[in-house]
Amino acid sequence: MIKGFKEFIAQGNALELAVAVIIGGAFKPIVDSITKVIMTILGQLIGQPNFDSLGAFSLYQNGSYTFHLATAKELADNPDGFVMPGTIVTTIINFLLIAIAVYFAIVMPINKVKERMAKQKAAEEAKEVTDVELLTEIRDLLATKR
Repeated sequence: MIKGFKEFIAQGNALELAVAVIIGGAFKPIVDSITKVIMTILGQLIGQPNFDSLGAFSLYQNGSYTFHLATAKELADNPDGFVMPGTIVTTIINFLLIAIAVYFAIVMPINKVKERMAKQKAAEEAKEVTDVELLTEIRDLLATKR
């Protein structure tokens, strides 16, 4: 068991994971600020700074079980008395914004770098093949002149 753990640590996966967690933690404020800006814009377009109160309702009011959509005043007076499905919308939008930010800030640039490196490697391999072919041709020409 300990041997397997030592092999796991030696592979570097744990170190890479630790670095990823640290970088992810450091990246969080950037994503949070981007999310805050975009959420504010969306909220201004729709008229709410967040979607938590969107569709808020109560199933119990004035001593009886009835479906009742909450008004803004009721939510301000007693937010705990209502079911707020809008929090799910807020969470989903935050997740999508974070995913978009990570994709454009991290994944896309890494993919571009990988593409450039692959093109450079292919060009170098093609160049090496051309050099080898040229040297082979020179050798063959020298051999036929002798």
